[in-house]
Amino acid sequence: MASEFSDAFLREAERHAAWGAVQLETLTAFLPEGPWTADLEACRYRQGELDLRVGVLGTYDTAERSWMWGWANPGLRDTPVVSRAAAVEWYGRAHGITELTEEVLDLSGFPDPRRAAETLAFTGMGVAGAPGYIGAPAGPATQVYFLPDDPQVPRAGLDPVALPRTLLTGARLIGHSARDVVSGYFDHHGVPHRTDDDRIVAGLPGGSAVEVTFDAAGRIAGVEAGILP
Repeated sequence: MASEFSDAFLREAERHAAWGAVQLETLTAFLPEGPWTADLEACRYRQGELDLRVGVLGTYDTAERSWMWGWANPGLRDTPVVSRAAAVEWYGRAHGITELTEEVLDLSGFPDPRRAAETLAFTGMGVAGAPGYIGAPAGPATQVYFLPDDPQVPRAGLDPVALPRTLLTGARLIGHSARDVVSGYFDHHGVPHRTDDDRIVAGLPGGSAVEVTFDAAGRIAGVEAGILP
């Protein structure tokens, strides 16, 4: 029974922290109010009047405090609705991240098992490159997590004005590696950047630059914008 995530998993999670947090806000604003239904065979999810193509990322058992990846679900294994979850498992094997390759994870040893489940869902979303995830109750003790796989869902772009807040918020989300948060954000948006001992410098679209500096503890010390020479 684990009581914490591995360094490899946390570093992967951090790579998606900044852009993922903004993307979840974008998805939440996009989804209408209303009850939900799902047709897993058709990969369809309906909420209010909105109909989306989705996949099943995983489920959290609130009674057992355990997480099961969608690709490991005996009733869904090798079906189209878990194809994106299967890609997460493949990524985990390629990069040696055991949390992404174990069929079921016992989270009961974590200080907050529900938060641990959300961290797994968040990281799976990031690895899959999905525009967010949707968590919904699927029974008295089951929470199912869907990945939208539909062009209707808007994707958040890089906002230079909001960049300092975005990076600082992302760095606080997990709190393991601010450098991975920053480099992951720029990688996600396809922004070229270089890493020095205490800073990451990125060239933003339009010719401007941003310099993110880190203190001795590895925390973000400053985010400064300027013009590329």
